[in-house]
Amino acid sequence: MQIEISNLSMTYPSGKTALEDMSLQMKSPSLIGLLGPNGAGKSTLMKLLVAALLPTEGKILVDGLPLERQEQTFKARLGYLPQSFGLFDELTVWQFLDYMAALKKIPHSREAIARALGRTNLEDQQKARIRTLSGGQRQRVGIAQAILGNPELLIFDEPTVGLDPEERISFRNLFSQIAQERLVLLSTHIIEDIQSVCNQLLVIHEGQIRFSGVPGELIAMAEGYVGVFRERDPRQEAGLQITSRIHTAEGVICRAVAKNLPDFAKRVEPTLEDAYLYLISREVMS
Repeated sequence: MQIEISNLSMTYPSGKTALEDMSLQMKSPSLIGLLGPNGAGKSTLMKLLVAALLPTEGKILVDGLPLERQEQTFKARLGYLPQSFGLFDELTVWQFLDYMAALKKIPHSREAIARALGRTNLEDQQKARIRTLSGGQRQRVGIAQAILGNPELLIFDEPTVGLDPEERISFRNLFSQIAQERLVLLSTHIIEDIQSVCNQLLVIHEGQIRFSGVPGELIAMAEGYVGVFRERDPRQEAGLQITSRIHTAEGVICRAVAKNLPDFAKRVEPTLEDAYLYLISREVMS
């Protein structure tokens, strides 16, 4: 599958512009991470990609054809987990997935449901009513419905929220496996998830693409702008974006990003989180 977005803009009736003149290409197989602050336009982009919204300007082509002309067939190729996903609490997990399989017109639905349950580790909960599940289990049900029928395009909005560390690692591995043959778009605030599995990265800020490329390229852009130092007078930390404070036997060690690091900061190798924060803080200051 290939998706081409050209000069895409979205302005809501309230007058708020969520996306402005955005252009990009996505092609399978690929696992693309989507990062950006709250309100950057990530959710709007995903709603446009699943045809839940129509753009104010621009176009979205899927395999060379306009999305709005193939909406029905496109949705049959799509698996989507929005950030707020409504579940039918009185249904069992199996009944809910059976209902979703019917909506998606998935053939051999029993086999498809069993496969989705196995991949999300929900076999033991398949007869449980959804209202009895924990938050993490409910999130797994949402992931299960998205991967039902092995769709060609998967879009996940904060899929690992509510999952414990072991579950997060398991699902990162699952997303990576799926992306070997398909196109997967993963939006999250958990940068570790992006760094672990994504081979491409998009950073959106104020409705525009600020970075598009491999994560290593963004990290390289932050070289020389990340430093560590012992905690000091707050006045000496002015202009620094403090990313962490760690208590050690020698005192509090601070990690910071800045366009101009002070002499007392020791430069260190940036992480993807450092690079992302440096990019966003640079955009804010410019």
